[in-house]
Amino acid sequence: MTSFTRADLRLLAAAQPGWCATIHMPAHRAGKDTEQDPIRLKNLLGEVESQLVAVGVRGPTAQAVLELAGRLLADEFFWRHQADGLALFLAEGLFRSYRVPLRLDPLAVVAPRFHLGPLLRLFTGNGRFFILALSQNAVRVLEGTRYGIDERVLEDLPQSLDDALPFEDRERQLQFRTGAPAAGGQRAALFHGHGVGGEVEKDRLLRYFRAVDAGLRDLLRDERAPLVLAAVDYLHPIYREANTYRHLIDGRILGNPESLTADDLHARAWEVVEPGFLGALDEAVAGYARLAGTGRTSVDLPEIMLAAHDGRIETLFTAGTPVWGQFDEESRRVRLSGAQAPGDDDLTDRAAIEALLRGAAVFAVEPAQMPVDAPLAAVFRY
Repeated sequence: MTSFTRADLRLLAAAQPGWCATIHMPAHRAGKDTEQDPIRLKNLLGEVESQLVAVGVRGPTAQAVLELAGRLLADEFFWRHQADGLALFLAEGLFRSYRVPLRLDPLAVVAPRFHLGPLLRLFTGNGRFFILALSQNAVRVLEGTRYGIDERVLEDLPQSLDDALPFEDRERQLQFRTGAPAAGGQRAALFHGHGVGGEVEKDRLLRYFRAVDAGLRDLLRDERAPLVLAAVDYLHPIYREANTYRHLIDGRILGNPESLTADDLHARAWEVVEPGFLGALDEAVAGYARLAGTGRTSVDLPEIMLAAHDGRIETLFTAGTPVWGQFDEESRRVRLSGAQAPGDDDLTDRAAIEALLRGAAVFAVEPAQMPVDAPLAAVFRY
């Protein structure tokens, strides 16, 4: 089980052979509720099986789709390492499970494509961020949203200064010089680099932080989410000198983060990033209002679906309200259904995913935050 990245989004948004089953559910990190999570998954797998039968998938094919997910039910290690939400994606020849820092509503859907809309909050411009909790003794990376936080485990990330620069390297960095003769004719041995202010010590920290920055590159390669640095005061300017991620923000968390829990870091980081998120949303809503009536905005779902597919959307707002139907790419026809039927897609979901992957700024918001009363609202590039 891994965390959900933009690369995963691209993989799962691509057309899959056969039917696609999506399961979303809330999960729990600790407490008695963890005992109920496997039961919730079992019930949702039962719903998936019923839907597979309804669309004509039976026997060995259905069992092959469900088998790997079914193995999780008795996996105690799996259930001891959860975040706030659990997302599973099943198709013939494909199985993915992800823990996410989002509280997900229970959902089981079988459709021509995976149902990804509830995970959009991990990528949209109104609530996802990273925390780098950094000290000489420990490095932690956390991924958060307004709703929760999850710690990331990165194979290439140094775990401490000594991990990045082994002890013998430190010894080589100490500069020895002989001072004036001491009493008895002995010459005093003096070391440069002791203390934080020394040039040698700063050089070691800078090389350590460059190793940390390199360890973050795969995670942050395609990201635009803000990164908040949590560290004691004197480390901040040194890390900023080493940093190559463009979205390391000025706001910061001061103090030694080793004593802070994930929830502590989440609360402090949210205070730092929330004003920026709210400002970006307010600016986007104001931009929609300025362009309303000019032909560059729309709430018409078929029109938005085609524009998303063509890469013409500049900004998209989605309230996450499902609208079921089908979109045929070859004929460019959009058919809306009154209710979900076998073979239907959630078209608000699909439009938002396609817009995001084609470079649009997408805001997944509460209905009251929409610029107009509609499931989707778009600003077109032209």
